[in-house]
Amino acid sequence: MNALIPFPNISPEVFSVSLFGIDFALRWYALAYIVGILLGWRLVLRAAATPRLWPDNKPVMTKGQIEDLLFWIILGVILGGRLGYVLFYQAGYYLTNPLRILQLWEGGMSFHGGAIGVILAAFFYTKRYNIPTISAGDLVALGLAPGLLLGRIANFINAELWGRPTDLLWGVAFPTQAAQYCPDVVGVCARHPSQLYEAMLEGLVLGGLLIWMAWRRGAFKREGLMMGTFLAGYGAARFFVEFFRQPDAQFISDGNPLGLALHSGGYGLTMGQLLCIPMILVGVFFILRARRTA
Repeated sequence: MNALIPFPNISPEVFSVSLFGIDFALRWYALAYIVGILLGWRLVLRAAATPRLWPDNKPVMTKGQIEDLLFWIILGVILGGRLGYVLFYQAGYYLTNPLRILQLWEGGMSFHGGAIGVILAAFFYTKRYNIPTISAGDLVALGLAPGLLLGRIANFINAELWGRPTDLLWGVAFPTQAAQYCPDVVGVCARHPSQLYEAMLEGLVLGGLLIWMAWRRGAFKREGLMMGTFLAGYGAARFFVEFFRQPDAQFISDGNPLGLALHSGGYGLTMGQLLCIPMILVGVFFILRARRTA
């Protein structure tokens, strides 16, 4: 199999400076988090500042409350994402090396763990300040897509979380040694750019759908509809992309080359797919609930 698209020569660092003998660098991944959070925050503020989108023209949160909640959401993303990765993907390793859990600079974040962190942060904040939790969840859901879009693009630039080997026209030859280890491939190994699949589905498509629902379909007036659409939409998109995404190395073995976390007779589900099923079910529940109460 020959690579049809060479990996673009993009440095993972936007820029770096050296101060007092220490190098400081701004990486694309960090920039994606920062810009994604800012764009999502501005989108949420605009929705909250548009009374016609809400029941009785009364937005569920004020600008000040949104800014306060943003701080707790950032904590939820970082703590939940890290702990989710530790528990869902590398529990055995971190149980024997607990101090490495705090070494965030080594990488290792789970979207599903981050999502749980965001949900818990929003739940406790809204309960503390007597804000309708589900309606606040609808508002938060609107602001998540920009971060997903930019984060997955940053994954591509970092040449990480690539897909399974492929001979399709858009297969990409990722440059890392791990990406080029394809036992069944002779020569250069091309892989699915699964990061870009996720950027398109979870960022552009799902984000565009939520914006259209909010401004054109009055979705904020049907409590739970936006949140349910995000949960079900993300879960379905990620479940689909998992068929093309290379699973984490710890799940792959001679008897399990596809890296399935749950399998029997050659069929099964990856860890990502298993974690998406509850998201889809909860999302569908809120969608149906919103339709019944409309």
